Amino acid sequence: MIGLPWDQRLARWLVRPLAGVRAVHPNHITTASLLLALGAGLLFARGDMAAALWGAALFALARFVDHADGELARLTGQSSRLGYYYDFVVGGLSTAALFLGLGVGLGTGSVRDWPVVLGVVAAGCALIGTGLGIAVEAASRPPDALYPSWGGFELEDGIYLIVPLTWLGWLQPFFVLSSIGQVVFCLVRLQPFFVLSSIGQVVFCLV
Repeated sequence: MIGLPWDQRLARWLVRPLAGVRAVHPNHITTASLLLALGAGLLFARGDMAAALWGAALFALARFVDHADGELARLTGQSSRLGYYYDFVVGGLSTAALFLGLGVGLGTGSVRDWPVVLGVVAAGCALIGTGLGIAVEAASRPPDALYPSWGGFELEDGIYLIVPLTWLGWLQPFFVLSSIGQVVFCLVRLQPFFVLSSIGQVVFCLV
């Protein structure tokens, strides 16, 4: 397990007892992660502090559980391309649910409120990024190249900070910064496709 992120190591240790339970499939855990994230989004959408705290805890748990499915698949030899892509899609849907829930909860109820608009944009970028990620994976890019890591922590592990930040009352700054980050991340992933499209247009004109 050398080189694995800390949360992934913990997930592997926790799911090890499930390796001998035939009724539990890795995709079941993936689905549980999605349900937790959707529940978190609904709690955030309520707009009150108590619900936001529960939503933050639920979403952090969802992201942790998201590691458990892959570990169980590796332990039981049930890894599959379908399961991998399903996990990818669930990750995108979960992130979209987070941004939509935060946008609605931080707004005043009008669809023209900037938190709602920002939440919709960030959610859309999360889904687009998921599609692009699947395209990258289909091109046989190594999975570990998607996120940089340092000292046992990956860039995506910053999502766990949502719990203390919510408790400190910094949910709105977190929402704004993470939404902007999601949009930028999506644009960065789109850039190679724009470059290829431009090259294709130039070649077409020359021909």
